[in-house]
Amino acid sequence: MIKKLNYLALLGLLIFASCEEQPEKEEANETDTYIAEVEKEYAPDGRVALFEIKAERKGDQYLLKGESNLPKAVNELKQKLKEQDIKFTDSISLLPDEKALEGKTRGVVKISVANLRDEPKHSAQLVTQATMGMPLKVYKKQGSWYYVQTPDDYLAWVDYGGIENMTKDQFSKWKKAEKLIYLEPFGASVKEADKSSATVGDLVAGDVLELVSEQNGFYEVLYPNGKKAFVNKSEAKPYKEWLASLEGDKESLVKTSKELMGLPYLWGGTSPKGVDCSGFTKTVYFLNGMVLPRDASQQVHTGKLVDTTRNFEKLIPGDLLFFGKPATDSTSERVVHVGMWIGDNKFIHSMGEVHISNFDFTATDFDEYNYNRYLRTKRLLDQENNQVQYLKKQDIFIDDSGEDSSED
Repeated sequence: MIKKLNYLALLGLLIFASCEEQPEKEEANETDTYIAEVEKEYAPDGRVALFEIKAERKGDQYLLKGESNLPKAVNELKQKLKEQDIKFTDSISLLPDEKALEGKTRGVVKISVANLRDEPKHSAQLVTQATMGMPLKVYKKQGSWYYVQTPDDYLAWVDYGGIENMTKDQFSKWKKAEKLIYLEPFGASVKEADKSSATVGDLVAGDVLELVSEQNGFYEVLYPNGKKAFVNKSEAKPYKEWLASLEGDKESLVKTSKELMGLPYLWGGTSPKGVDCSGFTKTVYFLNGMVLPRDASQQVHTGKLVDTTRNFEKLIPGDLLFFGKPATDSTSERVVHVGMWIGDNKFIHSMGEVHISNFDFTATDFDEYNYNRYLRTKRLLDQENNQVQYLKKQDIFIDDSGEDSSED
């Protein structure tokens, strides 16, 4: 009897289900192909380009929604849709949001090291850092957080405590001012031109401040927010003097890398307060006048290919070694680590801490783990590469032209 009741109940459900109106098959979105095409061309890497566009069907046309910091890409998309006679209404937000930012679409880091995160909250993942004086493009605001882009094009969020927001005119004025660069790994500015004076704020190598004057063995400086301080002359240099003195050679890169020995590994770190693997190589090269892309998977596309077969005799100090998993028939290559060659079968890298590893397989400290996951070596020195910014040619801190050279 129970089996019969269960059978009847099941039969009833099937009849009911068959009588229900079946959902209509969703109509294909004509815009998807063109959105994907434009995104692939203009924003293949979402870490450095924003193109988050969707289209919703509204009657006989589409509503384009989302946001982008790429006007050319948005125009290209609209042109493609027009050519295909696809009707649409444009509701895309083009950044920067001038109105919400009250015209302050530029910014300068005002503390020794600002933490930049992937979401506008302190609990979000740290993705990169920016040192004092670093110019930023400011795109939008959410609460007390700002969505910004660094000189290496990395997109992230920084809280109000790390940035001095500026109008284009204010930013242009700041760029024209004389600058000072701090060169010791760690230090501080003080209130008066006196070693016993109270501390104004901490400083790390690469911090850039406005240079005002020299007094009693100190440089008088201004922070990006106008705060006055003094820096010991033995710990810093006028920026232009420093830039002119850079050799940009393998010996300088090795010297800088060894000055950062022992720094702790910090995911997202790109400063002497802590570095991840690519943050370390980025910092070493920056202190020698070159701005590299942020991540190892981006740095691997710079420079000239030197080796893929573990023929380390080809390498010279300063070369970047990349590690990870090679491509297979079913998976793409994954670049997950980077270090810098220093000669004598050794390279320096941030893994646990900044330390030197040995690729001499007869040595007691042979680094078998990284040897086995080695992928290739690239050379950046003496190589023209549009993915690397050379401060002597394309300076991000100063502007001698009389114009705001930061404009796109």
